[in-house]
Amino acid sequence: MGYRFFVKSWAKTYGIVGWVKNLQEEKVEAVFQGDEKNIEDLIAKCRKGPFLAEIKDIVVNWEEVAGEFGDFQVVA
Repeated sequence: MGYRFFVKSWAKTYGIVGWVKNLQEEKVEAVFQGDEKNIEDLIAKCRKGPFLAEIKDIVVNWEEVAGEFGDFQVVA
């Protein structure tokens, strides 16, 4: 399972909405909205990643919730 689909699977498990997408240079960006504890748990999963993933660093920026998402998507 790839990293983005790993994140999507766990986001749905935790009831989190938002998106995840690939960036250049093997980086990934994601936006999460939901319960703060569930987001913290998802971030912990992201730090570990799927089997054989090589996670070098995760940067977290907390912002006010805009309530703009209805589900969680993998963005192209």
